[in-house]
Amino acid sequence: MTPHQLRLNLSFNQSKKEYEMHDATETIRRERVEQINTNPGEREVLEEQHGQVWDTDAVCKEFEVLGFAAPLVVVRRRSDGKKGSLMFQHHPRYYFNWQEYNNE
Repeated sequence: MTPHQLRLNLSFNQSKKEYEMHDATETIRRERVEQINTNPGEREVLEEQHGQVWDTDAVCKEFEVLGFAAPLVVVRRRSDGKKGSLMFQHHPRYYFNWQEYNNE
């Protein structure tokens, strides 16, 4: 499983009378959030490591945000409708590492 594949499962807890979410990616996502945000990169460094980098305004113009689970955001590219994911850091807020979903 890669960090770009969000796997969420819902189950109904009869005793609590509520749904519970089970996220198979939670541990790896928490580790990545800590790694990314403990030493956040400046835009130039992120561009060297991951290629194109977007700020929040640019992401909103180029993509439709479908959902997120830090440090990932699932998006649909407006220009061609392709789905994929981006990673993001909190401060400064930059999005990077576009990964297109091949089966979408």
